[in-house]
Amino acid sequence: MKRWAWIWIGLAAVIGCYSVPEEKEWLSEEQRTLVFEGDSTEAMRVFLITNPSDSILLRTSSDSISLADHEDEVRYFAQRLYKTVTDSMSLGVGIAAPQVGLLKRMIWVQRFDKDGLPFECYINPKILQYSEKKQKCREGCLSIPNRTDTLNSRAYAILLSYETLEGESHIEMVEGFTAVIFQHEIDHLDGILYTDHLAAEIAAARRREGSK
Repeated sequence: MKRWAWIWIGLAAVIGCYSVPEEKEWLSEEQRTLVFEGDSTEAMRVFLITNPSDSILLRTSSDSISLADHEDEVRYFAQRLYKTVTDSMSLGVGIAAPQVGLLKRMIWVQRFDKDGLPFECYINPKILQYSEKKQKCREGCLSIPNRTDTLNSRAYAILLSYETLEGESHIEMVEGFTAVIFQHEIDHLDGILYTDHLAAEIAAARRREGSK
């Protein structure tokens, strides 16, 4: 009898080790406070690379978003993110969630390739393919104040996949300046800043000069 008791205890321990973990909340308490401390029509604080604690977050990769599980909260945050990028104090052509302190894969992009130049929200955007053709473009960043630089390494066209706030999935080819905005904002979701590309271009130019 004792032998069987020990067997059952052992099985219970093994089953416990392989039990299904509880679903992780999509927002931590700190993130929830950040999103809901203001009205949906209020802009959020833009995180700056010049602030040490902000800089650490801006260098961190973001998590994907399950729109179906958290639709109301995602929409609320999307409204605040939109208000931030169109606010007169920040005002940009694109913004990514990490730039307001939320490590989630959401961006807003102004579509210069569409009539009316609308801002559109993209959930879990991913670049599937880059064109070999490059383009030169001057870039700035809301998180890097008082600076702009010219990059030569941005792809002229990208093949993009994303979800909309309506829960629809799309694959789209984007070209020209709008493609640059997408590349810039999706970089933010992976903790990459445009100045990283600039540094790589400068290093490559120096290597070429050194090899002559």
